[in-house]
Amino acid sequence: MTPLFDTFLFGGDWNPEQWPEETWERDLDMLEDAHINEATINVFSWTLLQPGEETYDFTMLDKIVALLVKHHFNIVFATGTAALPAWMVREHPEIIRTTFEGQRHVFGGRHNFCPNSAYFRAVAGKLAGKIAERYAGTEGLKAWHIGNEYGGGGGLCYCETCAEAFRTWLKAKYGTLEALNKAWCANFWSHTIVDWADIVPPVGYGDGIGSDWDPRKCVISGLLIDYRRFQNESQLACFTNERDAVRRFDAITPITTNLMGTFKDLDYFTWGPEMDVISWDNYPGMGMPASRVALNHDLMRGVGGGKPFMLMEQTPNQQNWFPYCKVKRPGEVAALSWQAVAHGADTVQFFQMRQSLGGCERFHGAVIAHDGTEESRVFRETSALGEALENIAPQIMGSEVRAHVAVMFDWESYWSLEGCVGPIAGFSYPDEVHRFYRAFNRRGLAVDIIPSTTPAAELARYAIVAAPTLIMVKPGVAEAVESYVRDGGRFITGYMSGIHDEHDLVIPGGYPGPFRALVGVRAEEIDAMAPGETIPVSFGAEAAAAAGAVEASGEIVASIMHLEGARALATYGGSEFYAGTPAVTVNTFGKGEAYYVGTPLSEPGMDALVQPIVDAAGLASISTPDGVEVAERYADDGRVFTFVINLTDREQQVALPALSGAADLLAHDAVLESDCTLAPYQVIVTAR
Repeated sequence: MTPLFDTFLFGGDWNPEQWPEETWERDLDMLEDAHINEATINVFSWTLLQPGEETYDFTMLDKIVALLVKHHFNIVFATGTAALPAWMVREHPEIIRTTFEGQRHVFGGRHNFCPNSAYFRAVAGKLAGKIAERYAGTEGLKAWHIGNEYGGGGGLCYCETCAEAFRTWLKAKYGTLEALNKAWCANFWSHTIVDWADIVPPVGYGDGIGSDWDPRKCVISGLLIDYRRFQNESQLACFTNERDAVRRFDAITPITTNLMGTFKDLDYFTWGPEMDVISWDNYPGMGMPASRVALNHDLMRGVGGGKPFMLMEQTPNQQNWFPYCKVKRPGEVAALSWQAVAHGADTVQFFQMRQSLGGCERFHGAVIAHDGTEESRVFRETSALGEALENIAPQIMGSEVRAHVAVMFDWESYWSLEGCVGPIAGFSYPDEVHRFYRAFNRRGLAVDIIPSTTPAAELARYAIVAAPTLIMVKPGVAEAVESYVRDGGRFITGYMSGIHDEHDLVIPGGYPGPFRALVGVRAEEIDAMAPGETIPVSFGAEAAAAAGAVEASGEIVASIMHLEGARALATYGGSEFYAGTPAVTVNTFGKGEAYYVGTPLSEPGMDALVQPIVDAAGLASISTPDGVEVAERYADDGRVFTFVINLTDREQQVALPALSGAADLLAHDAVLESDCTLAPYQVIVTAR
């Protein structure tokens, strides 16, 4: 593959406008000492650039750009449109969002624009064009950065402008009210629509159930699904509006915006084709497992069609929005950075270069802390990481991740699953995807995250495909999966899958709907369990032979199933009336096999399920302790880069016979033994 850039970018957000001009050059001198070669600028500068309706002032930005050019920095240039100016909200109050409860915002915050405001799109596009016209061709310009973290911090908009645009959107989608009422099952609770003007967005004082931050449920679920689709398209139109304005003055520089992993409100698979390069911001939650972070990286690589991506943001130290903000441990930031590279990143960037004195992010970590010196632990560790990346990363750029396992991630199933009123409120869609992903990740198996609509010809590239909680099955999906399995593929799905169609209506005929013949199972009932409640699951001899004695359990729900051609691999235990009935099954279908998992399995249960499937697929796997990753990237010239990363704060033992005698590029080519003792947060990189 072609590398993203001609150099490996190491840097991140620099906000000199928050500091006196006399500090700027000293900042860049210090950053150079830390081997930093890139600055992302102008992310939140709208008011400084446009203090009035027809007034533009680029004086300060000109100075910032000239200084970066003087210091030979690479530049990621933002359009500055991520937060509205106060004067703009005062003069055009319709530009700002309205909440789930119908309250129009006042000036404040960020990501606060109404995505259907014609005025916003006009002024944002105009500013983006002026910036591109002025700075296109600047020495060191590597990428244009449109907006910032679309949807983050603002929530969906429910203003009357959006309501009118939504009605127009629905007319184009359905054509007639008869078709809309059928798609929404609108006869429920006398919700039949007789005039387009009667359609109301799913607000909290109407059919919506939830909050401004998580409007997850609705009386008419099809209304909520369609409103989420509409809002996603509206936000994407804001991005493409500015992108196209930039393109009028710069035809070649890559254009991106920073995504946010499993962020719920935007379907990133619809965004990927509109972006030249995927960039994203990695901020692991407190206690987040290393495999969950890996899932996010693989999802972002998948959104980009498997190409390398930009790690646009991470923190060089603590994040500032947790109830208690722990500092990163020695070596932790480096380990997280190399993990991103191992999963396909061709850049390592931070928020932020210099710590703010004010604002809500003043305690967010930075390369240059409040002491303003190079003596801090964080500065020294950043410098060491920068030196290592400078020496090694350029040869890794452009290499690819090759996976024989795929896991489906479907944003509309995300919305649908968490939007169900029943049978339980305990589902987190990303957590259920991670439950399956983790079982492959801990075996050192590369995983591609793919959309559910992936055609059969592309599914055929994989030995194993999993579709966790794929509750919404869109047209053509079941047929593609059947073709894949019939030709020899191995497909894993289960609880809460195959229940809804694309309109979020239940598919009649019994669960799992269009997958029923494929998996050879009918799930008659779905039992729900209280938080902390589990049900024993007993695996048979096949799993025991592969994984040893297994004490497994299920949680959240249990599918009460009947075999229709499948055979049971595990049964429910305990005292429930369905004890002894199938909990996990497999069905031979054509040349392949389809597995149905009836309950969210504990880690031992997932391991017992997955190991025999991996073995049958002939995939070479290894066993690693939790928090230790082994990953590979493949270069066009035949070299294979292997990454062994301890993402824990404790010493770990790992057997790596394939790397015996290999040279560790991060340890002055020290020769590895087959049994490695990894120090906390230690990283090994080899090339062969």
